Amino acid sequence: MLSLVDATRVATQYQEEVPVQRPVVRAFRVQIGRCRQCQRRVQGRHPLQTSDALGAAGVQLGPQVVALAVLLNKRCGLSYGKIAALLRDRFGLRVTCGGLVQAVHRVARRAHPTYDHLAATVRGSPVVTADETSWRVAADLQWLWAFVTPATSVYAIQPGRGLAQAAVIIGQDYPGVLVRDGWQSYRQFTHASHQTCLAHLLRTCRRLLLDAPAHPFVTQVKTILQHALATRARYAAGTISAHGLAVARGQYLDRLGRLLERTPSRRLAIRRFQAHLIVEYDAIFSFLFDPTLDATNWRAEQALRPAVVTRKMCGGGNRTARGAQSQQILTTVLRTADQRGLDATAILTTLLTAPSALVPPVLRSVPAVH
Repeated sequence: MLSLVDATRVATQYQEEVPVQRPVVRAFRVQIGRCRQCQRRVQGRHPLQTSDALGAAGVQLGPQVVALAVLLNKRCGLSYGKIAALLRDRFGLRVTCGGLVQAVHRVARRAHPTYDHLAATVRGSPVVTADETSWRVAADLQWLWAFVTPATSVYAIQPGRGLAQAAVIIGQDYPGVLVRDGWQSYRQFTHASHQTCLAHLLRTCRRLLLDAPAHPFVTQVKTILQHALATRARYAAGTISAHGLAVARGQYLDRLGRLLERTPSRRLAIRRFQAHLIVEYDAIFSFLFDPTLDATNWRAEQALRPAVVTRKMCGGGNRTARGAQSQQILTTVLRTADQRGLDATAILTTLLTAPSALVPPVLRSVPAVH
């Protein structure tokens, strides 16, 4: 039978697929001996082992499985039940929720020196951005704090929202620049210089103008803040000189200062805003004295965003204090790895397979950030 179709060309189509994977079961033949001199028991260790446990605890999850569980739980916000179901359905690996929890805690213990090292890195940074959000631990209200630099983020879950809790990571005598919102606890870092978040102030202006359209005080504050941001942008673009920046800075300080000296508005919300600006006055235009400073605390807000998603998806926080500690340690490691463009899985497997807790070499030094 003759074909009714004439071949004209051959086209190529590509398809990317995830291969079907099944668990690899390894058997480690562990050599056990005794020292002839001190009679101390010793045993060997394979580079892929994640634990020295034997006997009833001799079946362990491999480093890749545990690293995946950490990423799914701490980065993606999946519950342990969903992770167990995914491992069963996709990889044919049967593991209990309790087994996953213990494995994640084991990684956190191994990562504790890394957490301390990163906290010291933030503490020694010349500029730190801070923010906090509510967090639940065993159904009790606590606070998740984030302290962020361009290359490092450190989280701390604390029972309060005061100075003592804010100082856990950076210390009350922190001497650098603290970029933060208007929460009163941050102002108590008296050794630090401050930059308050202009985005928060502008949002307040917009909110107040909804209730009092074209109110002169709020409108002028909004205009001054917006012009200050525009001036810094022009300086960064090279369209005005350092002298021009200094002149503009003085004008903004003078205009805002004279505006704050006016008789307070009859509206309570606007009076409160005016009082807040008076308290924050010295921290409003720091970014015009040092144009390298952020004018908002966006770095810390971005660092908290994944935690807020996890909080909404996983019941509001952690069920135990131990879980909270693992949460702050592992999210610190993962977030910092993302900031530095590092492979988080490789870092987690390094922590798991090391004979003892250590700081991975890739996290020991702070990369230059441009």
